Amino acid sequence: QVELVESGGGLVQAGGSLRVSCAASGRTFSSYSMGWFRQGPGKERECVAAINWSGSSTYYIDSVKGRFTISRDNTKNTLYLQMNNLKPEDTALYYCATGRHLYDSIRYRPNDYDYWGQGTQVTVSS
Repeated sequence: QVELVESGGGLVQAGGSLRVSCAASGRTFSSYSMGWFRQGPGKERECVAAINWSGSSTYYIDSVKGRFTISRDNTKNTLYLQMNNLKPEDTALYYCATGRHLYDSIRYRPNDYDYWGQGTQVTVSS
């Protein structure tokens, strides 16, 4: 059974930093691309960042480029999202997800991911 558990969310002032983590189990973590998604109040879920199975390729949505960094440690089965210079519009529930196919290229649509964590709340105050 695949399980993804996010942690590290919280309340931070604008301009601050947070690192969220996602611990994975039940699947060969290093063989699948991973993604961080977020969903704010009244908004659709969007892919914030994604990383391929080896960590050699990444994707970022335009609004977080230069501020967020996605990384993975395949020895620890853990995915990370370092978020710097946070803005109030970054406030959302952040989810990690695992791609559907072995050794696949980066995907950024929710339908391309099959297992999801429960989410961790990130709130940025102005």
